[in-house]
Amino acid sequence: MKLCIIGSGLTGLAAAYHLSDTADVEILERSPELGGCLSSYALGPKTTIEKFYHHCFSSDKNLFQLLEELGINDRLEWLKGSTGYYVDGTIHPLTTPVEILRYPHLTLIDKIRLGLLVVGSRNVDAETLDDIPARDFVIRWCGEHAYASFFEPLLRSKFGDMHDQVSAAWLMSRVSIRSNRGVEGERLGYLNGGFQLLIDRLEAHLQARGCAIRRETGATALERTDRGWQVNGTPYDAVISTVSPATLQAMGGPELPPVPYQGAACMILGLEREVTDGIYWVNMKGDAPYGAVIGHTNFVTDGRYGEQIVYLASYYRGSVPENLEARMLADFRTRFGVANTDIHWHRMAIEDAAGPVYTTGYRHLIQPYVKGGLYLAGMFSAPNYPERSMEGSIIAGRAVAQEVLGKIT
Repeated sequence: MKLCIIGSGLTGLAAAYHLSDTADVEILERSPELGGCLSSYALGPKTTIEKFYHHCFSSDKNLFQLLEELGINDRLEWLKGSTGYYVDGTIHPLTTPVEILRYPHLTLIDKIRLGLLVVGSRNVDAETLDDIPARDFVIRWCGEHAYASFFEPLLRSKFGDMHDQVSAAWLMSRVSIRSNRGVEGERLGYLNGGFQLLIDRLEAHLQARGCAIRRETGATALERTDRGWQVNGTPYDAVISTVSPATLQAMGGPELPPVPYQGAACMILGLEREVTDGIYWVNMKGDAPYGAVIGHTNFVTDGRYGEQIVYLASYYRGSVPENLEARMLADFRTRFGVANTDIHWHRMAIEDAAGPVYTTGYRHLIQPYVKGGLYLAGMFSAPNYPERSMEGSIIAGRAVAQEVLGKIT
């Protein structure tokens, strides 16, 4: 069987990993690098850093299995992720119970109700919340003040004008997975050497099995034939698409439900000094052109980069906002007192289809792995509901591969 996989994100690479021993696999990737949102910058001969910040969780069993099969599970390290909230020019740490009690922008009653929400998230079936707006759910649990002061700014920074359409299923899934914390912070996983190590090992495995990987060769034209499909005029027996449903439909694929996607703009900076008070993840309240400041070297603290690494995370719908890079950089320098001489370098990564927006009713938009004669898997698949992750992408890649293998056998 001659098989085309559109997209070399983690889902596409995982699917190829499970199929390359059986099928003649060809991967089409529009970018120079593999990995999609998991791709990295090279900081030196042996040092990489993800274009978009990443970490994993203790529940990511399928990711761990893949790391073991690729012989790199010994590179997985468990680190502590601290959190904070930037409000009115001040970073408020929110990692320990004492820090949360000291936070001045919530009342004691707000904090008690918020604590009950976190505890309750561990036992909630997120799918039962799919039709409930996050706003309504939070107000019911925590009250109007806690929503307006704490939750609404976070939802706005991530989802913009669609913040009031996001479902409680997404929110509670997010709260639940983030509740694995001790008094020092969240327990989060990272690969020593970066997640580029995972991409490189997958690529080496695929090439050793004869998989053809076509960089800078995006799929632009898809056509159904008597025998199967043509992609860019080349015939295949089967096609797996891992791109967004809208992108697939635009190149000639089947009509699919309009899954709402959003883009991500992520700036990474190499700095002379630390600027987030030792905190890993700082959420922003207010009108900053980014929703979070992620102090990567307050997470990976062993000095392996030789400088401080910070991400600025911004999301958008449609096209990239005008002058966003300049506005993000200027705002960051002003808010955090960063001089030009403090900045060694900076880069901006843009991904127009970074992931779905989990609006109310989203689960009804989830498509099967086979649709209109095509195989579909990606961030829009069931394992990535109600929150996308590396784990979900790996599961989706394996599941769609099993569908293809079922056709072969």
